[in-house]
Amino acid sequence: MRPPLPHRRRAAHALLSATLLASTAAFAAAPNAEAPMAGHAAATAKLEKVMSFDHQVTGVAVSEDGRIFVSFPRWFEDVPVSLAEVTKDGKLRPYPDAEWNSFRNADPKSPGDHFVCVQAETADGKGHLWVIDPAAPATGFIVPGGPKLVEIDLKTDKVVRTFKFGGDVAPQGSYLNDVRLSPDGRFAYMTDSGAQGALVVLDVTTGQARRVLDGAMQTQVDKSVKVVIGGKEIHTADGRGVQFAADSISLDPKGEYLYLQPLTGKTLYRIATSALQDASLAPDAMSAKVETVSPSEPNDGLWQDRTGKLFFTAVQKDAIETQEPGAKERHLLVKDPRLVWPDTFAEGPDATLYVTNSAIQNSPRYNPHGWTERTFNLWKIVPKEKGEIAGNPAFDK
Repeated sequence: MRPPLPHRRRAAHALLSATLLASTAAFAAAPNAEAPMAGHAAATAKLEKVMSFDHQVTGVAVSEDGRIFVSFPRWFEDVPVSLAEVTKDGKLRPYPDAEWNSFRNADPKSPGDHFVCVQAETADGKGHLWVIDPAAPATGFIVPGGPKLVEIDLKTDKVVRTFKFGGDVAPQGSYLNDVRLSPDGRFAYMTDSGAQGALVVLDVTTGQARRVLDGAMQTQVDKSVKVVIGGKEIHTADGRGVQFAADSISLDPKGEYLYLQPLTGKTLYRIATSALQDASLAPDAMSAKVETVSPSEPNDGLWQDRTGKLFFTAVQKDAIETQEPGAKERHLLVKDPRLVWPDTFAEGPDATLYVTNSAIQNSPRYNPHGWTERTFNLWKIVPKEKGEIAGNPAFDK
């Protein structure tokens, strides 16, 4: 086990929470219809760089004892490592070992027991890391036998279970994107951000997985939404805009509701997990169980902390925003030009929030001449120092 984190870091998080609760801001209309946007209130936190990477990073997870894991999808290059642990001396260690990371496009080892294209991972707080592999390099053709959810024991650093998904769960055109575990460990919930959005519900005890909300309005790309960054609409050479279906996903602290949103969307939804677990519900009945939470805008990462506060990676603004439980308005937490497409969240044992930036708008998909800038980082969000926010009593005490 690693040593307990210093009391000053816990105090810093308490200060940050107090500031978020105290802050109020005017909100302006979003460019996509009714989506709310943070107003001109100052950001209440700032970024600290944890590590920079040579390859595009998406996923991040932090275990209950502070171990950090990051993933590198095989989107635009044949990455040397798909999943890695950030070591104490600031290096990357292939995780759980080199063999699991030895798949190459030119040497496609058995895809069922090697990482093909890891997109995301999450720590369950109970000593296990869960890794989602859509097995679709370049978000294209799925390598047969490759889509899977891998469970790793963090004590032994060994894979203990692999849940493989066939074409009924991960058909060609799908892209399993992110995963959350129910607090009791019985169910895993995944998003499919591919051509036809859906959720995937896995009963961990039986190994049975089902696609739900498959093609439902709440999981699909909203084609009226344009992703605009720095005043420029992001699109491919043939004019197609950003089109990612069900992507953002989060569970409330009790595991009673799953929150979801298509990345290219303008609405945040939630659905009771009791409905997702009910295999007898017909598709229309399942869709009818989905509730609208609030207007939204293109967001990639979604997280809920232990109080139920929602955090969003606002990709159009180089920003992180928050939304209180039961509220519809959002507040600015961090805005920083270094957050080039903020991507995925993880929460540490001291409640520190971590986020990656994947620079998707700079990628070859949206730039015909290749990468315009390769800026891939892992950040942690910390409260601003005393006095940095003038007149804010939470920082002036």
